[in-house]
Amino acid sequence: MFAGASALAAMLALPVAAQVAPAGPAILSSHQQLAREVYKQLVEINSSDSVGSVTNAAEAMAARFRAAGFPAEDVHLLIPEGKPTKGNLVVLYHGKSGAVSRKPIMLLAHLDVVAAKRSDWPRDPFTLYEQNGYFLGRGTADDKAMAAMFVANVLRMKAEKYESDRDIILALTADEEGGPMNGVNWLIKTHRPLMDAAYALNEGGGGTLVGDQPLFHSLGAAEKVYIDFTLTAVNTGGHSSVPRPDNAIYELSDALLKVANFAFPVALNDVTRPFFMEAAKVEPRVEIAAAMRALAANPSDAAAAATVSQDQRYASMMRTSCVATRLAGGHANNALPQSATANVNCRVVPTSSTGEVMATLERVVRDTGIRITLRDTLPAKFGRAPSPADPQLLGAVTALTEKMWGKIPVIPTMSTGATDGAYLRAAGIPTYGVSGIFSQPGESNAHGRDEKLRVKSFYEGLDFLDQLVRRLTASPRT
Repeated sequence: MFAGASALAAMLALPVAAQVAPAGPAILSSHQQLAREVYKQLVEINSSDSVGSVTNAAEAMAARFRAAGFPAEDVHLLIPEGKPTKGNLVVLYHGKSGAVSRKPIMLLAHLDVVAAKRSDWPRDPFTLYEQNGYFLGRGTADDKAMAAMFVANVLRMKAEKYESDRDIILALTADEEGGPMNGVNWLIKTHRPLMDAAYALNEGGGGTLVGDQPLFHSLGAAEKVYIDFTLTAVNTGGHSSVPRPDNAIYELSDALLKVANFAFPVALNDVTRPFFMEAAKVEPRVEIAAAMRALAANPSDAAAAATVSQDQRYASMMRTSCVATRLAGGHANNALPQSATANVNCRVVPTSSTGEVMATLERVVRDTGIRITLRDTLPAKFGRAPSPADPQLLGAVTALTEKMWGKIPVIPTMSTGATDGAYLRAAGIPTYGVSGIFSQPGESNAHGRDEKLRVKSFYEGLDFLDQLVRRLTASPRT
């Protein structure tokens, strides 16, 4: 039925250039052509935090909606004061006049991307390439694919005069990737009426493949919280010809090794516990499947936790994780360092807190010479509570999944990455990760070199999201 563990491992070990995915459609429909044009336009606008402009991408999409006949009062290009490159776009698609009985739903995607250096890539990262069954380029997976799908689908609704029984909010935002002016957070604070939805559809879900076979489809209902800490070692330094034992770089290195060798305790919640139970039913690696069931039944089962942790994706779902991501130290080649600093990025499970994680890091480091400081100031309820299951949404996702990919399970899951859903949940707007985009574990290499997305998966996701939104906005049958 599905490839075994050895085949899965072999597949994951293939270098990027050797991976070949099934081909996409031989001939594109007019709607698919539109989506590809939007996708290409977005990928080829550098919207990275460091040197790019999200505003350019937002303006390009706004122009498309205006050209399609959307009234000016329904196309909102919103730019924070003093942040000219951090533009956000909110577009309203109104339900049929006099028949809107339900709160709007929101389609959320971010337009910013992680920086990409041309020297690191074998090709221009801000050009959309199609090769070996993949689209390649920065943002192809995170998150310009969903942005392009939402844009193309809403434009299609306009062209077809689709009659919805509720308003649809399309929000394309800035700085999801950690920039200084998070778009969703700013919109919630300054333009809340535009963002007032029953719930939002967002990244953070999607389908898992083993080989080219669909394994399960995940519906993101919770996520870890993103927190950065700075670890700092300081002393008076001195001449490098006279070394001393309290070298700041060595002290910091010792502290980071302690963090690297520490594992936070298993902390399952109301989303991850049933996830492991359901995913175990289709997990092809027998030993890991058995361990997943044992872990769900008893999170204190150390042997089960060790076995499940062999899969890095599952290991991250089980517990809070902290990892060093940046390092700096010293001021001259011939001087002892007076300071050394490191950024430690933590992804915190919803049942924990910033204070608990800091206290744990301080205990793990056990060195009064290392100062640990919190870099982020987050809302008190930031991303904590999982979004409660919406029966209509779950039913629609399940029915469409079976229609398009057969009888594979739809499993609510917790994203190990952070998304803008955390800001929406903190504001009382349930948020669900759902895309209809299927990929192999780790295949997209989002944030890394050669970020990519299957061509076939792009067009499947386009169709899935179009059908899903129509099901969620159709008038109830009488």
